[in-house]
Parts: sequence; C-alpha cells; structure tokens
Amino acid sequence: MRISRYILPTLKEDPSDAVVSSHRLMMRAGLIRKESAGMYVYLPLGLRALRKVIAIIKEEMDAAGAHEFLMPEMTSADLWRESGRWDSMGPEMFRIRDRNGLEYALAPTHEEAFTAVVRSLISSYRDLPLNVYQINTKFRDEIRPRYGVIRSKEFIMKDAYSFDMDEKGLDESYQAMRRAYRQIFQRCGLETIPVQADTGSMGGSDSEEFMVASEVGEEVLLLCGSCDYKANQEKAEFRRGDRKGGGAPEALREVSTPDVKTIADLAAFFQCDEGLFLKSIVYLADGAPVMAVVPGNREINELKLARALKATALELAPDSVVEEVTGAPVGFAGPVTDKKVRMLFDLAVKGVVNGITGANKKDLHYAGVNPGRDFTIGEEYDLTKAVAGDPCPKCGSPMRETKGIEVGHIFKLGYKYTKSMKVSVLNEQGRETTPIMGCYGIGVNRTVAAIVEQHHDDKGIIWPKAIAPFDVHLVGIWKEEQELRALEGLYDTLSKAGFEVLYDDRKASPGIKFADADLAGLPVRVTAGKGYFQTGDLEIKCRWGGEVVKVKESGLVEAIRDSLAGCP
Repeated sequence: MRISRYILPTLKEDPSDAVVSSHRLMMRAGLIRKESAGMYVYLPLGLRALRKVIAIIKEEMDAAGAHEFLMPEMTSADLWRESGRWDSMGPEMFRIRDRNGLEYALAPTHEEAFTAVVRSLISSYRDLPLNVYQINTKFRDEIRPRYGVIRSKEFIMKDAYSFDMDEKGLDESYQAMRRAYRQIFQRCGLETIPVQADTGSMGGSDSEEFMVASEVGEEVLLLCGSCDYKANQEKAEFRRGDRKGGGAPEALREVSTPDVKTIADLAAFFQCDEGLFLKSIVYLADGAPVMAVVPGNREINELKLARALKATALELAPDSVVEEVTGAPVGFAGPVTDKKVRMLFDLAVKGVVNGITGANKKDLHYAGVNPGRDFTIGEEYDLTKAVAGDPCPKCGSPMRETKGIEVGHIFKLGYKYTKSMKVSVLNEQGRETTPIMGCYGIGVNRTVAAIVEQHHDDKGIIWPKAIAPFDVHLVGIWKEEQELRALEGLYDTLSKAGFEVLYDDRKASPGIKFADADLAGLPVRVTAGKGYFQTGDLEIKCRWGGEVVKVKESGLVEAIRDSLAGCP
C-alpha cells in the first residue's frame, strides 16, 4: 500500500484528552479517530490490526470446536425479562422503543439471545455438547468512558456460550476455553495474568479473568510470588492473622465519645490499633436492611457481601434506615443490640478480644467487647478486601498488588439462564433435562489497546508480527522521478514475494518518514535511499530493537524473512 494513496493521518503532538499510552499512540499513528465520548472510528491502519486479532480469535475458537453465529445487536426486552435481568442490568444498558412501543436493548452481552436461539435448535442429548460464538458490536452506557477504546460505549466483543448435559461436560468445555484463551493471547503477543474473578451480574460459579498488567488498569490484582495464587481484588481471599487485642476478657462498658465517629478519630481517642474496632455498616440488600460487621482497619468488599447475601441489589442504607435499625445516627452502629436485624460477620471478627464498637446510641461506644459473650456470630463470611502484604490464602506468603486491564473473562454460568428461560433436552433415558451453560468473552478493542500498552517505546508502537497491520515498512528516499520508478519496482518485488508492505513514497524529508515509521511500529523497516541508487545497498531494521543490516536487492527477500523470524 502506497502511503501517498492511503489514509494515514499521523499526529506530531499527543491529543489533549489522551492520558494513556495506547490512546495517545493509536491516535497519533492514525489508527483511530474520536467521534464522541466513548465512540471511535477505526481508520484503515487500525482496522487492519483489529482484523488480525479477530482472525486469530476465529482460528482458535474454530479449532476448539465452537460454531460462529452472527446475532442481532438489538435484542428484545422479552428475552431479558425471561432471565430476570431487564431491571437488574441497571442504567448501563441502552433501552429503546420502536414505533409500536415494543422495548429493546442495544445488547451489552448476549446470554439471553444465544440461549433463546439454542433453545430452538436442540432437543436431545445427542445435540450436546454445543459451543456457539460471535464477534460483534456491544453497547454499554458508560458513565465515564475513558482511556480511548479501553473503556468505551461501543466496542467489539467475542462472546461464546457452551451448553452441556452436566457439570462434568461443562468443566470440559470450560477447560477447552481456558486453553484456547491462553493460545489466543500468546499468538497476539500479549502477556496475560489469568486470575480468579467474581462472576458479577452474569451469575454462575467458577470465573477466570485474563488480565494485562498495566498502571492504567482499572482492576487491582493480588498475586503471590511463592505459589500460583492469583485473583482480582473483587474475589481475592487472604489468610487471617493473629487475634486482635489480648489479655483476659474485660467487662463490657459504655464510653462517651461525643463527635468521635471515624475509625481514625476513634483510634486516636482510645489510643489503640484500628483493627480492634468492629466497624458495623448498614446496607439495603434487595430492599431489606442488613448489618455487615468487619474489623476497623479493613474495607468492606461489597461484591463479596452481595454474594454472601445472594443479593441482586446492594446499596448503603439511608440515614433514616440506619437510625430505625440501630436507634442511633450513622457512626454509632454495632452488633451488641437487642434489635432484630440480620448480621453478617467477617471471618476476622471472632478473633477480636476486648474490642470497641458503636453502642447504638448517639455519642456512645462500647469497650471490652468480646464475640460470643456480647453477641453471637451467626453468619460468617470473607467480607473484606485483600491488600498488598496480606498472607496468601494458599501458602501464607505476602501477596503483592498490581493493576490490570481485563481482556478476557470466562464463566461457569450454571443453570441461571437455561432454567429461567426453560431450556430442556431429552436425556438418554428419555427424561427432560436442563442443560448447563458456560460463557466466554474477549474484548477485541481492548486487546488491541492492551497490545499497544504492553509494546511501545518513546518513539511509537512496536507491533508483534502476528497482528501488525503490515509486515514491512518500505521507506523510499528519492529526489528524481527515475529514482521513484526504481522504488516502485522494489515495492512490486516485495509484494510479489508475499509480504504485506506499507510503502512510503511521499516526497517528504527522511526525518519525517523515519518518525512516522517508528510511530506506526511495523516489524521490519526497509530503507532505500542514496546508498541504494549508488551502490545497490538497502538497509533493514527490526522495530523490536535490531541493528541496521545492509543487503543487496538480490538478498532482500531472504533477509526480510530472517528479520521477521527474529521478531516476537
């Protein structure tokens, strides 16, 4: 492709709204252009990289036995109501009505749509196992779209759904996708960190995210360097330490604490460690008040709490509800009470000796609080966030934190959709059986952006060869028309040899051409300039940091193949 006839609008300066490397470089290298907040146009160079990623995904999904579909991007509200998610998906889902008043959603995901179509296609155990997928556009009304195509309102996703007769079959399908995903990201040149994850609104049991370590990642990962434990913070567990406090149990006593509400203020007031406090927070879980009790030095993990409660909706209770449930203003709640409210306790609470907690009265706290004597621990769960330095739940070694970008996520959905949408097949005994499902997604746009985040330098992108828009960047430096004609012959030779060539035939300075070549980041650069016209010498340079090598035209094709073979 000749640049003089190509759409490649490179930028010298970073766009003012681009704060991460992938956004800056994808804009500057002419891969994308912004249409509006969270909406991007893929220009020809960016589209070529996107299609390379899609091709790899398709090859690996097909090799794993999945069947490709193309589903409508607009899905009927009736399907979402069948699964119970029409209301629970929240404001991120675009909802629309047609001229007849019928409701639809611009699909953020396709569990319901695929379940409905598969329901019409299967009737017997002989039809299973089945794995179906598509690569299609999704829509989410992000409240804060940012980081270019990493978090946008419209994006391309590969979503797949497996249907099996039983949990053994589901595990086989799940493991096949785990292997396929590792192969996909490896072929794309991405180093990923598979971590345990929460299933969120999708439902189900086992879940694994494929993360790319990045300082701009929106998820926190907890990693153990001594064993293979890896989890995102939503899911991460940790081993509980020593008991908090000590000595013989003291008598329960009220302490006046006027205007002392925060944990930091209380720690200063009582001159003790924050972990000695029992922090009690009132929530509404599906509309019903509940109290979560955790150590004062820990932050509640609301996803863990919602999962323990099996709650669809979880929110902090308003002040009026807190006062009704506890009898006191916010900041003075505690588990030592005769009021009837459901309480959930973090696993560490039972280890507190002579703790401190709200007395459910304004300006009063209890000291000398001891679980088992002063209140009963009925429901006990892991309710707090793991942080750096916490002991690994498997081996006890300190864990470290890193940030990550999610590029893929796989779930064992279970029966959430097949039961609610009444999918059944006849088993070998002729009895109706409900199939079990898995779900497997890859963010295609995010994958491209993550590749750029992981592979760039201060000059531009450094594409892994498998998803580079072109193989070779031919830089022609010419002054006379006969030199340009000679370069055309060189371009034809490389194209006929099977290389995808981006040929810079512009009448521009060498500095501009080299800067644009580094920005575009294609695996191999071939420079044909003064030396070529005088002595027949061509220069080859690998974008991944190889030295410049001089070759004659007769050895050019072989030299390029050698250079590409050495590129990651």
